[in-house]
Amino acid sequence: MLSLIDRLEKEKILTAAEFVTLLENRDEARDYLFARARAVRDSVFGQDIFIRGLLEFTNYCKNDCLYCGIRRGNRAVSRYRLTPEEILERCALGFELGFRTFVLQGGEDPFFTAPKVASIVREIKSAFPGVALTLSLGERSRETYELWRKAGADRYLLRHETRNEEHYSALHPPEMSLASRLSCLFALKEIGYQVGCGFMVGSPSQTLANLAEDLLFVKELSPHMVGIGPFIPHRDTPFRDCPAGDVELTLFLLGLIRLMEPLALLPATTALGSLDPLGREKGVMAGANVLMPILTPPGAREKYLLYDNKICVGDAAETCRFCVQRRMEGIGRVINVSRGDYPGFAPQSP
Repeated sequence: MLSLIDRLEKEKILTAAEFVTLLENRDEARDYLFARARAVRDSVFGQDIFIRGLLEFTNYCKNDCLYCGIRRGNRAVSRYRLTPEEILERCALGFELGFRTFVLQGGEDPFFTAPKVASIVREIKSAFPGVALTLSLGERSRETYELWRKAGADRYLLRHETRNEEHYSALHPPEMSLASRLSCLFALKEIGYQVGCGFMVGSPSQTLANLAEDLLFVKELSPHMVGIGPFIPHRDTPFRDCPAGDVELTLFLLGLIRLMEPLALLPATTALGSLDPLGREKGVMAGANVLMPILTPPGAREKYLLYDNKICVGDAAETCRFCVQRRMEGIGRVINVSRGDYPGFAPQSP
């Protein structure tokens, strides 16, 4: 197993069968993998951990993904939308707290049309010069992505969720397609965004072969960011009784991705922290280098629940910001409050 890890570090890719072998024998290889992943990350980023202020500004969504707590078909959700003024207020608070990247995340909400989002992007970039702005608003047209990029958006997060078509169909309604999702990701990269893909670990019907396909897709896309986290069921979805994903498997995959993509920005996700009190610390020790404290207003936090038992929903933004700093200092890491761009991807006018 250790020789496979050495080859992955050197060549940045393995075959699907070799990835499955590693995943099957992860207990044997875990400590060695994590040590190599930390060494690779530290050679690029040193001790720095980048932070982003996450602002969940709408929980309306036109989609009906079977795993998601804000899916269209969930009638138990109390819906909300932040106004542009409220979004600017939260960004102002985040700026005071030291954030220089904001992540605007929401469901695919038809209310927030392409021009409305473009206007919000321009206002944020004008009010807070020098910040980076990440959008995570699902599948849109190429023209919409181009408009938002021209307005000033720097990055875009769009999890592909799974590279396997059969598995994708098991997680999504018939009107959604894997081909559409992948097309969006390649379009975003062509347009000039720093692009993030990602997948859930342990989602219903997922196999280790599926995860190997995900790793091969990460290599094919060569994204700037990769967000992975364990699947956690939500009580108001068809997957309510399914078991949660495995934290250790998620950490192992983080380590593999770090060796494959040494320059990547890899979050230690809230989902990791929701399943394990030390999940985010473990994520960093497995190779992650990004944390995303929540800027969403307290009254809205408990309404943006993609899964049950999400941490930090009752905390103020100030609490989240300095909590993660203390946690990182506790494991010998330093919070970096710069934009935290992908290495070599200099800030530029869109």
